[in-house]
Amino acid sequence: MSTFTPIGTGQEGSLKDQVSQYLSRAKSGEMGSLPAVIGFIVLAVLFSFLSPVFLTAINFANFFTQAATLITLSMGLVFVLLLGEIDLSAGVTSGVTGALIAVAMAVHGIVWWVSLLGGIAIGVVVGLVIGILVARVGIPSFVVTLAAFLAFQGLQLVIIGEGGLYRISSKYILNIENGNLSRPAGWALVVLIILGTLLSGLDARRHRSQSGQANRPIAVLYIRTALIGLISAITVYCLNLERSYNPAHPLSGVPIVVPLVAVLLLSGTYLLDRTKFGRHLYAVGGNPEAARRAGINVSRVKIVAFTLCSTIAALSGVISASRTGSVDASSGRTIVLNGVAAAVVGGVSLFGGKGRLSQAAIGGFVIAMIDNGLGLMGLNAGVDLAVTGAVLLLAATSDALSRKRGSVVAR
Repeated sequence: MSTFTPIGTGQEGSLKDQVSQYLSRAKSGEMGSLPAVIGFIVLAVLFSFLSPVFLTAINFANFFTQAATLITLSMGLVFVLLLGEIDLSAGVTSGVTGALIAVAMAVHGIVWWVSLLGGIAIGVVVGLVIGILVARVGIPSFVVTLAAFLAFQGLQLVIIGEGGLYRISSKYILNIENGNLSRPAGWALVVLIILGTLLSGLDARRHRSQSGQANRPIAVLYIRTALIGLISAITVYCLNLERSYNPAHPLSGVPIVVPLVAVLLLSGTYLLDRTKFGRHLYAVGGNPEAARRAGINVSRVKIVAFTLCSTIAALSGVISASRTGSVDASSGRTIVLNGVAAAVVGGVSLFGGKGRLSQAAIGGFVIAMIDNGLGLMGLNAGVDLAVTGAVLLLAATSDALSRKRGSVVAR
């Protein structure tokens, strides 16, 4: 006998049924971000034993600011990866954005917010051009973005000059990574996250009911809200701890970049989960020809996806410039590879049609933790790259085997 109630009558079975179905999907290879979460926990425990500095308040805050640029870039890449495409130019797009903003303010005296909007506009234009070349002209995304990757490196040299460096002077941009919320504001953020999660879940249930679809048990939403609230509260508590070694200069609070990245994550998730564009994006990534026959404008979906990717990449360039306080000619050259690695490690499929922004964020935390932990241990960059490459290979292998197992089951 089926454990599901008929469509439109209420909910999809019991909480026990939901757990059983999740375990069945996990056994069949559809584990989502579970391996990344387990890896994150294992790495955290391992580094806490290997480095006495890892669990300190100052490193905890530094970890979030260190991960922000990578997580932002990896979330942008998700839109392209869902199509089964790639954007190798996302990293240098972020670098060019940072360079243009720095030069606009330092050389031309343009006010910070105009420079910021101009930099983001450059990201929009770059993504639009790449999308048109891929979707309308028919050039493979690998070729187009590789060409942009090479060209933008040259453009950075022209803008900044070889060996040159421009410092960011605007306190507003610097505060993105270096500023902190007050302690009460941090706790207010926890309340907003809990209310937002609960209200968003209730709204989703209402829409599913109105469209005649079955809902999961309400207990699933309550448990999810409680877990998110608990994680948020622990995080804010740790970030609110005093982390300055100089009593004359106290330092505490949630870094401003944390709620900014959270807003980007929630906005992107809403776009993918609750809008027609999101449904079309998954459809095109799953089967472009079937999507075309269903009346979906495949070219338009691809153009919008590449535009979103480059725009978010530009935002990651702003975050990176804020953290370092400067921009040089090599900014953004290597981060795109880590961005792809973060998305894949988190559970986003390289073959398209499967993945979420939250998975990219989790994968970004894993990659950032490897970098942070190995750095605290005093190991060189070569070991960092080797470990990151091994983790990426394992994640890609798991994705490929999962797809293979799924195709066998479907037969």
